[in-house]
Amino acid sequence: MTKLIVAKFGGSAIGIDGISIPLVIDRINDLKKDSKIIAVFSAPLTIQNGKKCSLTDVILEQGRNVESGKKANLDVIKSCYEKIMKFVNSENKEDCQKSIDLFLKKAETALDEALLKKEFANEVRSRSLAFSGEILISHVMNYILRSNGIKSSAVSYDDWPIITDQNIESTNFLASKSRENLGKTAKLVDENEVVVIGGFIGKTPEGVITTYERGGSDRTAADLGILFHKKYETRIDFEKDSSVVSADPKIVESGLTEVDELSYNEARLAGMFGMKILDPIAIKEIVENGVDMPIIVTNMKEPSKNTTIKRVPDSKNGHPIKIVTGKENCAIFKIETNAAQKLLISLEKDKRYSEYIILSPFTKDGVEFSRILFLDADYIKRNEKYFLGFDPLASITYNRGVITLIGDEMWRVQQVASRTSAKIGEVGLNILNMDAQEETSRIIIVIEDSKDSIRKAINVIHQEISKINFI
Repeated sequence: MTKLIVAKFGGSAIGIDGISIPLVIDRINDLKKDSKIIAVFSAPLTIQNGKKCSLTDVILEQGRNVESGKKANLDVIKSCYEKIMKFVNSENKEDCQKSIDLFLKKAETALDEALLKKEFANEVRSRSLAFSGEILISHVMNYILRSNGIKSSAVSYDDWPIITDQNIESTNFLASKSRENLGKTAKLVDENEVVVIGGFIGKTPEGVITTYERGGSDRTAADLGILFHKKYETRIDFEKDSSVVSADPKIVESGLTEVDELSYNEARLAGMFGMKILDPIAIKEIVENGVDMPIIVTNMKEPSKNTTIKRVPDSKNGHPIKIVTGKENCAIFKIETNAAQKLLISLEKDKRYSEYIILSPFTKDGVEFSRILFLDADYIKRNEKYFLGFDPLASITYNRGVITLIGDEMWRVQQVASRTSAKIGEVGLNILNMDAQEETSRIIIVIEDSKDSIRKAINVIHQEISKINFI
């Protein structure tokens, strides 16, 4: 069976104003030696007001401007693509410039519509983001690859293979509909060394442009793997600036260890709880579609350093606790257990939302209450009316942070719950809830989200882990 690598290059892989594109080309040349490639690109990074940001953030700011009555200004976007154009040779430069002008005109038209309506939302928002970011960079990267002698083609939005539901701004992948629309993309994969596509973007069966939530390019890569895994020996490759280590290096500065392998479950939990490995919904979609394919997280600058994510890892060597991580800006929703089940069914079927953890219940005045930990308090704030509709007397507690330890075989670690909780107390933090389950090998510690509390807790637990014995 022919090999296929779905390689995802995020904004940091492309670099500020495309500075890392030569490295991207080197990686693609290396990967395509024995495999066909689908290259998924996120929107590039640039500098605005002295700070690094994604072109997605630039457009979102312009969206806020048009809502307040100011005409959009795409100068920052245009400047970024002008700098990226230096990687296009003279033979492809004219066509590439035409593509840039065409797509930025579409983005500008969408922003003008938002200005008239004083509303930057739904399809107008999606079009603005797609035509200035992911779809445009995919076409520009196609010309850059061709300029470097690589036989490549970009997927046209008319033939888009990622078909989604009607949730425009936080859409959901429809695998069966996508398979029906896969023909032209499959033909491109057959005929080329590399096929280029923008991440984050979807399309309803009726042709309305949609977007995943932030981090959605990871989902695009996973979705393409799902669609092609029966025809090709498929793997997904996330090209990043490091492989996976035992904690976020921006939080823990010393004593980090490299993680060679993770299970799907471990990777999903780590992503849910703040590790920027991959979007946890990408793993969820792979599992839901019954697919078993390896995911490689590669240090693009040093490709020999990588982490393999599999349904069941090959090796069980090393410390059973692989990662210590945490999440700020969480919320706890307390609701009568009788009403909780209806909420959970609605979240799954109507919202297709799964970024929550069910904590242990409690009983008060003879009534049992369920506690649901939501890992994105902003989602609750945006949808308070929806949540309280299931139980008007339910309560929401904001300002919560959570720390968790990742390891499917954590049961092999002696005294882990007592020693980690003691260490949190030693640095002056109060544990508000601790949920430990032998069956799921999961420990969740909830504390108040204030100042640097999460950072302090992660550091002290990470330091303690190496001292704890395991079977």
